[in-house]
Amino acid sequence: MFAIVRTGGKQYRVAAGDIIAVEKLAGEAGDSITLDDVLLAGDGDDIKDVKGLTVSAEILGQEKGEKVIIFKKRRRHNYRRKNGHRQQHTVLKISAIGSEKAPKKAAPKKEAAPAEDKPAAKAKAAPADKAPAEKAPAKKAAAKTETKPAAAKKAPAKKPAAKKPAAKKED
Repeated sequence: MFAIVRTGGKQYRVAAGDIIAVEKLAGEAGDSITLDDVLLAGDGDDIKDVKGLTVSAEILGQEKGEKVIIFKKRRRHNYRRKNGHRQQHTVLKISAIGSEKAPKKAAPKKEAAPAEDKPAAKAKAAPADKAPAEKAPAKKAAAKTETKPAAAKKAPAKKPAAKKPAAKKED
Protein backbone atom coordinates (compact mmCIF):
# COMPACT_ATOMS: atom_id res chain seq x y z
CA MET A 1 0.00 0.00 0.00
CA PHE A 2 1.22 3.52 -0.75
CA ALA A 3 0.15 7.02 0.18
CA ILE A 4 0.90 10.56 -0.91
CA VAL A 5 1.42 12.88 2.06
CA ARG A 6 2.03 16.62 2.27
CA THR A 7 4.49 18.01 4.80
CA GLY A 8 6.67 21.10 4.71
CA GLY A 9 4.89 22.35 1.59
CA LYS A 10 6.01 19.34 -0.45
CA GLN A 11 4.39 16.05 -1.40
CA TYR A 12 5.97 12.62 -0.90
CA ARG A 13 4.94 9.16 -2.12
CA VAL A 14 5.51 6.76 0.77
CA ALA A 15 5.03 3.10 1.54
CA ALA A 16 5.53 1.14 4.75
CA GLY A 17 9.26 0.77 5.46
CA ASP A 18 10.39 3.73 3.30
CA ILE A 19 13.00 6.22 4.54
CA ILE A 20 12.49 9.84 3.42
CA ALA A 21 14.04 13.23 4.19
CA VAL A 22 11.49 16.01 4.77
CA GLU A 23 11.63 19.63 5.90
CA LYS A 24 12.55 19.97 9.57
CA LEU A 25 9.94 18.67 12.01
CA ALA A 26 9.96 19.03 15.81
CA GLY A 27 11.22 15.97 17.65
CA GLU A 28 14.30 13.94 18.42
CA ALA A 29 15.66 10.66 17.08
CA GLY A 30 13.44 7.78 18.17
CA ASP A 31 10.24 9.84 18.49
CA SER A 32 7.09 8.73 16.65
CA ILE A 33 4.98 11.19 14.67
CA THR A 34 1.83 11.00 12.56
CA LEU A 35 1.36 12.70 9.22
CA ASP A 36 -2.32 13.64 8.97
CA ASP A 37 -2.33 15.40 5.58
CA VAL A 38 -2.82 12.36 3.32
CA LEU A 39 -3.76 13.36 -0.23
CA LEU A 40 -4.07 9.95 -1.89
CA ALA A 41 -3.81 6.32 -0.87
CA GLY A 42 -3.86 3.19 -2.93
CA ASP A 43 -2.90 -0.43 -3.33
CA GLY A 44 -1.60 -1.10 -6.84
CA ASP A 45 -4.24 0.30 -9.25
CA ASP A 46 -6.93 0.49 -6.54
CA ILE A 47 -7.51 3.91 -4.89
CA LYS A 48 -8.50 3.93 -1.22
CA ASP A 49 -10.59 6.43 0.78
CA VAL A 50 -8.30 8.93 2.58
CA LYS A 51 -10.82 10.31 5.04
CA GLY A 52 -9.34 9.88 8.53
CA LEU A 53 -6.28 8.03 7.16
CA THR A 54 -2.95 8.80 8.85
CA VAL A 55 0.64 7.81 8.20
CA SER A 56 2.79 7.00 11.22
CA ALA A 57 6.54 7.46 11.07
CA GLU A 58 9.59 7.31 13.32
CA ILE A 59 12.24 10.05 13.36
CA LEU A 60 15.66 8.57 12.56
CA GLY A 61 17.56 11.85 12.91
CA GLN A 62 17.89 15.56 12.28
CA GLU A 63 20.37 16.37 9.49
CA LYS A 64 21.55 19.18 7.24
CA GLY A 65 21.35 19.14 3.46
CA GLU A 66 24.08 20.01 0.98
CA LYS A 67 25.59 23.47 1.10
CA VAL A 68 24.18 25.99 -1.36
CA ILE A 69 26.41 28.93 -2.31
CA ILE A 70 24.78 32.32 -2.90
CA PHE A 71 27.00 34.70 -4.87
CA LYS A 72 25.94 38.27 -5.71
CA LYS A 73 27.91 40.52 -8.04
CA ARG A 74 27.40 43.86 -9.73
CA ARG A 75 29.67 44.49 -12.65
CA ARG A 76 32.02 47.43 -12.54
CA HIS A 77 30.96 48.44 -9.02
CA ASN A 78 33.40 46.33 -6.94
CA TYR A 79 30.42 44.59 -5.27
CA ARG A 80 30.74 40.90 -4.44
CA ARG A 81 28.95 38.99 -1.67
CA LYS A 82 29.38 35.27 -1.03
CA ASN A 83 27.08 33.42 1.35
CA GLY A 84 26.31 29.77 2.11
CA HIS A 85 23.26 27.92 3.43
CA ARG A 86 22.50 24.36 4.59
CA GLN A 87 18.83 23.42 4.89
CA GLN A 88 17.65 21.48 7.95
CA HIS A 89 16.05 18.06 7.25
CA THR A 90 14.34 15.40 9.30
CA VAL A 91 14.88 11.78 8.25
CA LEU A 92 11.74 9.67 8.71
CA LYS A 93 11.11 5.94 8.49
CA ILE A 94 7.49 5.21 7.57
CA SER A 95 6.23 2.57 10.01
CA ALA A 96 2.58 2.25 8.95
CA ILE A 97 -0.04 3.62 6.58
CA GLY A 98 -3.38 3.51 8.35
CA SER A 99 -3.43 0.16 10.14
CA GLU A 100 -0.95 -1.59 7.81
CA LYS A 101 2.45 -2.04 9.46
CA ALA A 102 5.87 -2.30 7.85
CA PRO A 103 7.18 -5.85 7.39
CA LYS A 104 10.05 -6.54 9.78
CA LYS A 105 13.27 -7.97 8.39
CA ALA A 106 14.97 -10.81 10.24
CA ALA A 107 18.26 -9.80 11.85
CA PRO A 108 21.25 -11.74 10.49
CA LYS A 109 22.51 -14.33 12.98
CA LYS A 110 26.17 -14.28 13.97
CA GLU A 111 28.02 -17.59 14.05
CA ALA A 112 29.47 -18.32 17.47
CA ALA A 113 32.95 -19.84 17.61
CA PRO A 114 33.20 -23.11 19.53
CA ALA A 115 34.22 -22.66 23.18
CA GLU A 116 36.98 -25.31 22.85
CA ASP A 117 39.00 -23.21 20.34
CA LYS A 118 39.32 -20.17 22.61
CA PRO A 119 41.50 -21.77 25.38
CA ALA A 120 43.64 -23.51 22.77
CA ALA A 121 44.32 -20.20 21.00
CA LYS A 122 45.39 -18.61 24.30
CA ALA A 123 47.73 -21.51 25.04
CA LYS A 124 49.40 -21.14 21.63
CA ALA A 125 49.78 -17.38 22.05
CA ALA A 126 51.50 -17.58 25.47
CA PRO A 127 53.69 -20.66 26.06
CA ALA A 128 53.90 -21.74 29.71
CA ASP A 129 57.72 -21.81 29.85
CA LYS A 130 58.11 -18.03 29.21
CA ALA A 131 56.85 -15.47 31.69
CA PRO A 132 54.92 -12.40 30.45
CA ALA A 133 57.52 -10.09 32.06
CA GLU A 134 60.22 -11.47 29.74
CA LYS A 135 58.16 -10.74 26.62
CA ALA A 136 57.37 -7.10 27.45
CA PRO A 137 60.93 -5.66 26.99
CA ALA A 138 61.32 -7.45 23.67
CA LYS A 139 58.11 -5.89 22.35
CA LYS A 140 59.20 -2.41 23.42
CA ALA A 141 62.59 -2.79 21.77
CA ALA A 142 60.98 -4.04 18.55
CA ALA A 143 58.53 -1.13 18.57
CA LYS A 144 61.39 1.40 18.92
CA THR A 145 63.28 0.00 15.93
CA GLU A 146 60.23 -0.02 13.66
CA THR A 147 59.21 3.61 14.16
CA LYS A 148 60.66 6.32 11.95
CA PRO A 149 61.83 9.63 13.38
CA ALA A 150 59.53 12.58 12.82
CA ALA A 151 62.36 14.70 11.37
CA ALA A 152 62.53 12.48 8.27
CA LYS A 153 59.53 14.22 6.69
CA LYS A 154 60.32 16.51 3.80
CA ALA A 155 59.16 20.09 3.91
CA PRO A 156 57.26 21.29 0.82
CA ALA A 157 59.47 23.04 -1.70
CA LYS A 158 59.03 26.81 -1.82
CA LYS A 159 58.41 28.45 -5.15
CA PRO A 160 60.75 31.30 -6.05
CA ALA A 161 59.13 34.73 -5.82
CA ALA A 162 58.19 36.28 -9.15
CA LYS A 163 60.57 39.06 -10.10
CA LYS A 164 59.10 42.43 -10.94
CA PRO A 165 60.64 44.47 -13.73
CA ALA A 166 62.91 47.23 -12.45
CA ALA A 167 61.67 50.79 -12.80
CA LYS A 168 63.46 52.89 -15.41
CA LYS A 169 65.52 55.79 -14.14
CA GLU A 170 65.38 59.09 -15.92
CA ASP A 171 68.68 61.06 -16.15
